[in-house]
Amino acid sequence: MSGVRLDKWLWAARFFKTRGLARDAIDGGKIRIDGVKAKRSKVLTPGLEIEISRGQTDMIVIVRGVREDRRPAPEAQLLYEETTDSIQKREAERDLNRFSRAGFQPADHRPNKRERRQMTKVKGIFND
Repeated sequence: MSGVRLDKWLWAARFFKTRGLARDAIDGGKIRIDGVKAKRSKVLTPGLEIEISRGQTDMIVIVRGVREDRRPAPEAQLLYEETTDSIQKREAERDLNRFSRAGFQPADHRPNKRERRQMTKVKGIFND
């Protein structure tokens, strides 16, 4: 097999639960191939670099294999390799989020207006 459509590969590599979700991410500009916005019909071959944005996490992976069918997770992980920079960045973001929540103690009552504003303010910091 020489290549596979991008949406099928993202689904087979288990980045998205369905091809429809993969399609929506591609159309929404969340997937870039070698720094260029991707199209669904792009044929992937080993060696391409893909940037994947899902929620607050960004990953940069290198295609190592291509498949059209969805296999178990251990086999799907063999289709790509995440770059070391991407791993370090993702771990740093995870640690930052974990440490920022370390001092949070939920109240034993329903939040009042002031507390809701404070929670919204804190959530806004991470959504930017």
